[in-house]
Amino acid sequence: MHDLSLYEKKIIKDDEFPVQMFENRIRIPGIYFKPHWHEHLELHYVLKGQGIFYCNQKPLPVKEGSLTIFNSNEIHEGISYTADFHALVIIFEMDTFSKETANYNVIFKSQIESDPVINALIMSIYKEENDKKSGYKLAMKGKLYELIAYLLRNYVAQSLSDRENIIRIKNLGRLNTVLKYIQENYTEPISNRELADMIHISEYRFCHLFKESTGKSPLKYINEVRLKKAYLLLEQKEMTVYQVAAAVGFQDYNNFGRLFRKYYGFPPTKVWE
Repeated sequence: MHDLSLYEKKIIKDDEFPVQMFENRIRIPGIYFKPHWHEHLELHYVLKGQGIFYCNQKPLPVKEGSLTIFNSNEIHEGISYTADFHALVIIFEMDTFSKETANYNVIFKSQIESDPVINALIMSIYKEENDKKSGYKLAMKGKLYELIAYLLRNYVAQSLSDRENIIRIKNLGRLNTVLKYIQENYTEPISNRELADMIHISEYRFCHLFKESTGKSPLKYINEVRLKKAYLLLEQKEMTVYQVAAAVGFQDYNNFGRLFRKYYGFPPTKVWE
């Protein structure tokens, strides 16, 4: 049986500089990165283009200058709307990079726009990475510490206790198989009972665990996956709105239109036009 896990293991081998940094460029609109989660803190700073990221299914529109933060154990994915999407990605192994920060068990705000301090720090880090002058790693490390300290003082959304953090990790681990199954089978009818059986718990317990971990009911989560897929199909303009609704698993066309309008703020016909 193939692996249904959304977990992505990050390995950062440099103990002196436990940070992975790279530029991500997308030349055609579409998937920027697929749904996954990991224990590391991941930052995406958009240098060029527009798109949308999802953090635990919450949509986060992004453009040049947007900083998106994916905390540890958050399911995230990204889609590019433009033909040239360019971002700087910074991934921290926080236990090694800053034990003080790791011990706080903080959850940073997911999205930051137009903060001149953050913009200046990230562009300075970006320049050091590109120039690679003598001591550039040391200079980058200092600026990264400054960035993390600034985020801690200004952009913490929530602090978890050790127990809350352990429970969060455990619950997400149990749901790996379920979430991947939804991604691969959203076009078919999916019941709560079917998903609960996959992880061998009662339907009642499953619904409670799912909402506790993702912030929404299984049905709402499944429908949001379908709506995102529908948006991409509508942009291609190769199918009618009715055909798209059926293709992504909606059996009731009117329900599809109602949910689409509620989720995106406009009817599906507007994308198709």
